[in-house]
Amino acid sequence: MNKHIAAYGEIMMRLTVPDNMLLRQADTLNYSFTGTGVNVTGLLSQFGYQTSLISSVPDNSIGTTSISAIRRLGINSDYILKRHNNLGMYFLEEGYGNRPSNVTYTNRKESSFNTVELSQYKIDNILEDIDVLHICGISLAMNEMMRQNILELVKAAKQNNVLVVFDCNFRPSLWGDNGNEKAKPYYETILQEADIVLMNEKDAIYTLGIGSDKETKEEQLEEVLPIVSKKYNIPIIAGTKRIIKDNSHNVLKGYLFKNNKIYYSKNYEVTILDRIGTGDAYTCGIIHGELSDMKPQEIVEFSTASCSFAHTISGDTPLFSADDIIKVMSNEINDIER
Repeated sequence: MNKHIAAYGEIMMRLTVPDNMLLRQADTLNYSFTGTGVNVTGLLSQFGYQTSLISSVPDNSIGTTSISAIRRLGINSDYILKRHNNLGMYFLEEGYGNRPSNVTYTNRKESSFNTVELSQYKIDNILEDIDVLHICGISLAMNEMMRQNILELVKAAKQNNVLVVFDCNFRPSLWGDNGNEKAKPYYETILQEADIVLMNEKDAIYTLGIGSDKETKEEQLEEVLPIVSKKYNIPIIAGTKRIIKDNSHNVLKGYLFKNNKIYYSKNYEVTILDRIGTGDAYTCGIIHGELSDMKPQEIVEFSTASCSFAHTISGDTPLFSADDIIKVMSNEINDIER
């Protein structure tokens, strides 16, 4: 567990409408601090790794509070800068029954993180100190400066023999019109440097332009993942399939492509308390499995159990141990643990 894992990502404020109400009904909001990088490094810290976040927050009391919040998760804040005045925020209206949850972003593209050039970080010193770098595709959608930051950072990481984990995480609403076409050259450049990639069949088909005439998601995955792996020389590709029964009940199944073979987990029936951040819990399972030298089938089972368990934790950042996940895998569900 002596590996040092860092994520380059934004700290955001989550403003949750209580009691499954709509925003227009509520007169109070619950706030917390989150972000893909926070979720990944926060959970891996619970697994026993040294973790850090490379980010920027406002130089005011909101920025100070956000740093305090991630420190409580066990995340090192040495690589966080204080710049400018804005923190990205989003409002969450939690769904109920057949009403889906709704996320509304505000102030995102003008946030401190998304307006700081990479040159302001001491990247050479950071990369000498870390073993794994996590990058999220959401940041690519913000602006051209962020895209150049990420390309430069990934290239420097590979030159320093840092393991690069890239979560495609394509968001059509953030990329805008012709988003897949806009994203393609940046995704392709990063994929050529990445060691572990989180990707689904839509990323391959619509963003990378790899055609498939198959009908089911599994058939599409089995057709396109070997092509993506070979074309971009990616050792490991992983992700999840989700069947949505209703807003509070889903079925999850994980997949892992490694050594030119695809591995699937068993199906996990999940009852959802909070869905946001659950994909990051899957990513953490993949990273932990690889660093722990698990076998491919063990990795995909562990990762899917991690994702499943994260649905039962309130808030974006899931807080549980690797032992908790083993219990989920073993179906050790007890009434009350005393």
